[in-house]
Amino acid sequence: MGIFSKKEHSKSASISLKKEEKNAKNSRLWLFKALRHHRKLAEKRMIDLEKNKVAKYIMYFMTGLVVVYLLMFAVSFAMAANSMRTMSSVEFLCCLIPFIVLLDFCIRFMAQQTPSQIIKPYVLLPVPKYTCIDFFIGGQMINWSNLTWFIMIIPYCLMSVLFSYGFWACIGLLLFFWLLELCISQFYLIVRTLITDTLLWWILPIGVAILGILPGVKWAELFAGNFKLLKIFDFEDMFRFYGQAGTGIETGQVWPYLMMLALLIALICINRPLQYSHVMKEVARVEKATVIKNPSNMKFLDRLGEIGLFLGLEFKTAFRNKNPRKQTITGIVLIVMLSLITIFTDAYDSAYMRNFWCIYDFALFGIFGLVKVMANEGNYIDGLMVRKENILQILKAKYYFQCLILILPFTLCMAPVISGKWSIFMVLACGIFTAGFQFFLLFQLAVINRSSQPLNTKFISKNGMENNKWQFIIEMICMFVPVALLTLLQATLGVTWAYVTMIVIGIGFIATHNIWLRNIYNRFMRKRYENMEGFRATR
Repeated sequence: MGIFSKKEHSKSASISLKKEEKNAKNSRLWLFKALRHHRKLAEKRMIDLEKNKVAKYIMYFMTGLVVVYLLMFAVSFAMAANSMRTMSSVEFLCCLIPFIVLLDFCIRFMAQQTPSQIIKPYVLLPVPKYTCIDFFIGGQMINWSNLTWFIMIIPYCLMSVLFSYGFWACIGLLLFFWLLELCISQFYLIVRTLITDTLLWWILPIGVAILGILPGVKWAELFAGNFKLLKIFDFEDMFRFYGQAGTGIETGQVWPYLMMLALLIALICINRPLQYSHVMKEVARVEKATVIKNPSNMKFLDRLGEIGLFLGLEFKTAFRNKNPRKQTITGIVLIVMLSLITIFTDAYDSAYMRNFWCIYDFALFGIFGLVKVMANEGNYIDGLMVRKENILQILKAKYYFQCLILILPFTLCMAPVISGKWSIFMVLACGIFTAGFQFFLLFQLAVINRSSQPLNTKFISKNGMENNKWQFIIEMICMFVPVALLTLLQATLGVTWAYVTMIVIGIGFIATHNIWLRNIYNRFMRKRYENMEGFRATR
């Protein structure tokens, strides 16, 4: 009887355990569905929903262009592969792996968020935090964006692989590149999370990129002291190395898939605790009162009155708060990199490219700092509204700050001027035009922007990467219209008069900056309640 009762007890315990496991699975499945439903609602309830709808249409148009380009690449690569005798069409596509990885990784920075950026509504709920992380990581993996390269690969397979190597070779190629895309997605999430700590983590993707091109390096030439690029690097060796994966796919071997799968599992195992630790560290962070031994009060700005006070605030915000400081450093680094490219290479010495890089050098920092103008002030907008014309003084201080920053690209542009690549007249024209017309356009966003940008929090802010249509449109105008205008003026009026016209336009907007800044201020004040509501909701 005792034995029977023990058996019955163990049987009932196993049944109850199975029920608990089933309930746990059902509850997790329900939680995944609930989180997915919440994310859809969050998109519908965004502050700038109407503006983002138009921005989505613009993105649809850009996506259409990407599709057209990928189809063109598919036809071009298929024709090249069909005419090749040294490698098969499957091997040829695998040779493109380094370029696909680099391009895909860079594109993700414009659109993809990390799980830690969108987890704020859930960190304080009685929900398993790892479940939230798993949901967001899984959501990134099943996202349609991971199939973008199929737009190129599927037509390529139909034109070059299907009739030569069969249906299963096409399926194997698609599976291999899908696993590769998932690996890129996880690697991007890791890098994007780490560089929020410090920009030094850019060493990681740069190191991976260097590791990826090592198969093409001629070590004998390198050790012999020959540092010319075409001498120390052989594309054929690199293509032969990556083509081995294509050989394995077309011969039905398993190792290419196992290699990608092992890499994907390793990246997920790294990414999962990384996302969790970063979110939890910020949730539980303790504000430390740091004592600055030699504080810079910028007393020399006191003679400028309220504008001097707000100008000092601009400098302190840009160089003391975490997010603005990182934005400032990134902008400065990019300006330096672009200047070095123009100095040490001859690839951009055509008339159009000279115009483009010169204008872009000056406009880049302004685009970085002003595309979300007033976003930093949205954190304390209520305090700024207590005194008349505070917002106007802030706008003036921001304008003077951006004009002072132009000294940096002007100084860097002196190197190509001294080397004879650029003329001092062109540099002056581009700088003055940027300080006038470009900044006039960017400051118009002060009336439109109504989303706060966190000054110090990095992972759990409400405001992620949403941009409204006017941000996108004005950005595109600032990047491409001045180049087209300068090129057109050079073709019609000649080089000298083109620069004179650009200088006159720029001086006109600089001289009237008080007028158009007051106009922006008046329009901002007419929408102040709507804007303040948006700033409060996105803190």
